[in-house]
Amino acid sequence: MAFSELGLSPEILQAVSEAGYTTPTPIQEQAIPHVQLGRDVLGCAQTGTGKTASFVPPMIDMLAAGRGRARMPRSLILEPTRELASQIASAFEVYGKYHRLTMALLIGGESFTDQEKKLDRGVDVLIATPGRLLDLYGRGKILLQDVRILVIDEADRMLDMGFIPDVERIVGLLPKERQTLFFSATMPPEIKRLADFFLSDPKEIAVTPPASPAETVKQSLLVVGPADKREALFRLIRSEDVKNALIFCNRKRDVDLLSRSLARHGFDVAALHGDMAQARRTLTLERFKNGEIRLLAASDVAARGLDIAGLSHVFCFDVPHHAEDYVHRIGRTGRAGREGRSFMLAVPEDAKAVSAIEKLIGREIPRGRIDGLAETPLEFVPGGSRLPPRVEGRPPRKSFSSQNVPRQAKRRPENEGQREKTSDPRREGGPTITGNPQTPRRNGDTDAAVGFGDHLPAFLARRPKHTL
Repeated sequence: MAFSELGLSPEILQAVSEAGYTTPTPIQEQAIPHVQLGRDVLGCAQTGTGKTASFVPPMIDMLAAGRGRARMPRSLILEPTRELASQIASAFEVYGKYHRLTMALLIGGESFTDQEKKLDRGVDVLIATPGRLLDLYGRGKILLQDVRILVIDEADRMLDMGFIPDVERIVGLLPKERQTLFFSATMPPEIKRLADFFLSDPKEIAVTPPASPAETVKQSLLVVGPADKREALFRLIRSEDVKNALIFCNRKRDVDLLSRSLARHGFDVAALHGDMAQARRTLTLERFKNGEIRLLAASDVAARGLDIAGLSHVFCFDVPHHAEDYVHRIGRTGRAGREGRSFMLAVPEDAKAVSAIEKLIGREIPRGRIDGLAETPLEFVPGGSRLPPRVEGRPPRKSFSSQNVPRQAKRRPENEGQREKTSDPRREGGPTITGNPQTPRRNGDTDAAVGFGDHLPAFLARRPKHTL
């Protein structure tokens, strides 16, 4: 089937053709006709299958007649991250280039004043993250009673990031008579319950099994010692034909540490995570997309929905805590029918997390090895707990518990280790100090000083110079 058979307007078809697309993906082929009919849609498809183009072109056609009034958008698209919202805005610019629809992007890290000016002029399409939208609503800068089309995109990511209460509040502010399009890469029970609450008699579309990685991605798992992870990554990057690559870490501070380490070893790399200023995040991502940066070390802020043309490799430097995140991470490569490679580095204590990923995707990830580095088996920790990584050659740190606190030492002989009595040479008539903590002190105080070994420092027992 061609796009021309989906009933889209000539303007949309021309824009789609100029963007280089002629044949719709399965989710586009199934969703677009139902969106045009005004039905609610529940779409589940793995990342990289073209969910964005399944709702943006028909929305543009539906909104072509009419104009938005000041502070009253006609449609609303909710995205979990700033990067995803910006990408949707770019898609509207590409597909709507022959229409005169107005659009506003409401994301954190940008000027409130500029966003308020756009809303005052009236917008047809409002793309927002939940937090910034509620901020502007609370300021009285936006009214939502004119929204006729609602899109909730990457719903499972909304759930992971804790945005569902905000989404529920926003939906409660919208008119009940509306069309709702609900898209998610995975469909856990919590998301299905939300969909049942938000949607009315939806058309359910699932083009692939939930949480299945694209067949175009060749996966590999390498198990190494904790001290060998960075060396393993360096060797992989040098040995593979890496055109450009995303390198995922679980924590933001590890993103910075790894990017600096890569840079010291001569790699062209930048960092991307949620603690960076929005202007810097946008610039970094644009430079990576334009090929000015070869490697991008990132947190999971880059794991959902980002479309980076021709991304050749994805490296999971850390095994993700949530199995679904693995699917999203490697889904950045192997998009639009292209082949991609993914490598996940694991340490022995990651056995449980690796097992959860393999259970989710329904198959074992092929094991690989690196010449010169010892092969290390995965270890299942009793009770399912995951041990913290240890530095090679250093004994494991003991946990602080009552079992590790030594019992009170046996009482010494009365005179063992007792120091000679001394007086403070800096103050005539100062108190006499003895090194035995059990020796009675001034005012009959017999409590031993805690934390100072076997003696009480002289300055603690010294009489103050001035008294009230």
